[in-house]
Amino acid sequence: MLLPLAHAQTELIEVVRITDPMRHLSGEDLVGDDVAIWGSTQARQVLTLVKDLPGSELHRCFIPGWGIRAHSATDLLFQVAFCFRCHGARLWGPSVPAAQTGIHSFDPDSPPACELLERFRGSQSGWFKGLFRSR
Repeated sequence: MLLPLAHAQTELIEVVRITDPMRHLSGEDLVGDDVAIWGSTQARQVLTLVKDLPGSELHRCFIPGWGIRAHSATDLLFQVAFCFRCHGARLWGPSVPAAQTGIHSFDPDSPPACELLERFRGSQSGWFKGLFRSR
């Protein structure tokens, strides 16, 4: 999947478990439960996985379950909402050129997509473990 050039400025990624997937067809903000914050090392690894996502045939549902917000040291760069059912990832944000904004296809069964989904799921369970540990 093609990322904006500004992805190189990413220092932090917020992982979002999307709770209202229908609003992500055209919403300005990626909304859901923030489940993790990944610093520069993890952010680079995740962006490499996203860049390595091979294309696929795009289906029509686009009901994303996971998303990321990529930040530089001072600003939000871009957001991506992933639908692993329809093979679609919506890319948008202040650093995304108009030609790249929109839904792009990816193969959800590819090794980078499987690893990305595992990282998303792992971040969520880590988040919940932390909540229960503190009570």
